[in-house]
Amino acid sequence: MLEQPFELPCGAILKNRIAKAAMSDDLGDGRGCPTDAQARLYRLWAQGGAALSLIGETQIGPWAPETYGNLVLDPLQGAPEFRQLTAAATEHGTHFWAQLGHAGVLAAPVDGKAIGPSDIDHPEIQARAMTGAEIAALPKAYARAGANARTLGFTGVEIHAAHGFLLSQFLSPFFNRRTDEWGGSPGRRIRLLLEVIEAVRAEVGARFPVAVKINATDQLKGGLTEEDALGILAVLQEAPVDLIDISGGAYFPGAAAASDGAGKGPYFLDFARAARARISKPLMSAGGFKHREEAEKAVSTGALDLVGLARALVVEPALPRAWISGDSLEPAFPRFDERPPGGVTAWYTERLRELASLDATGRDQPLSAALEAVTRRKAANGDLWKRHFVEA
Repeated sequence: MLEQPFELPCGAILKNRIAKAAMSDDLGDGRGCPTDAQARLYRLWAQGGAALSLIGETQIGPWAPETYGNLVLDPLQGAPEFRQLTAAATEHGTHFWAQLGHAGVLAAPVDGKAIGPSDIDHPEIQARAMTGAEIAALPKAYARAGANARTLGFTGVEIHAAHGFLLSQFLSPFFNRRTDEWGGSPGRRIRLLLEVIEAVRAEVGARFPVAVKINATDQLKGGLTEEDALGILAVLQEAPVDLIDISGGAYFPGAAAASDGAGKGPYFLDFARAARARISKPLMSAGGFKHREEAEKAVSTGALDLVGLARALVVEPALPRAWISGDSLEPAFPRFDERPPGGVTAWYTERLRELASLDATGRDQPLSAALEAVTRRKAANGDLWKRHFVEA
């Protein structure tokens, strides 16, 4: 089944059933524009055989980035650089979708307090509740970013409503404690996401792929549960989306990792089976796929229509081509004796940078060195971001 094409409801056809899931590659230039390295990286994944590549956290504006290496889709700038990226990423018939993001309370600091559904007063995170006017402006902002993505050569978009970022925050009772029309019940907490979907679809048209990424669970006490998520999926069944991408977890201090409690094998496959029993929308999920047989079974049984690979494609960029050809190649994940907070993520971020420079010398880099490099680059890019978007 992995080699079989798949037609989305909008009519777009994916050449097989394997996707490069969204990751924050941190390869932007610090001003929201792509770099030559990014184009090389996504060309490498296009050559590797995936039907679809998602580029993580392309921001709908410069006010709430997940990190200062993100790309920015509005205001529209750096069009030649974006078109170089999309041309490289769509080689070999690969779809290339922009993941439309806004980090909300988890945003890297830009100008003033972070914003989200409700006030947050945490030792590591402080944020203020958004006004009604700020919330009402969001659907148009997502729609403008989606339209710009299409203009720049992306072949689809994914609305990011997972991992504790803004739209995920509105869905979650942990973050959303509002009592107005945007919170207080599941029906009101989903309102913003539905309005964003409708606005993006109206802007990009009926034939352009629009996906949504949601959490199966936040992995937070008082957050979104699996039963909550299944209720959201039932609503999304009637929404104009072409694909639902299932993930989990939230990047909040103290939150469990998505893999915690998942046991062996793909993290969200049991949830996907429960979702499939309730909805017919195309489903995708990433996380924990290490063996070709796991991916084949997930698709052949109908639990998923697409299998997403993320870190597996950092260590084996051509894994889709191997699996589609029948090769049972397995990704050689690194093992670490010590795991300082953020260290593993930093290692993979640095490995992406090495892939983009066609350099594999950092595979044995200690986590402490990777953390130091990522922290140093974040500070430099943060200065560039603020000078470009705030002081200009």
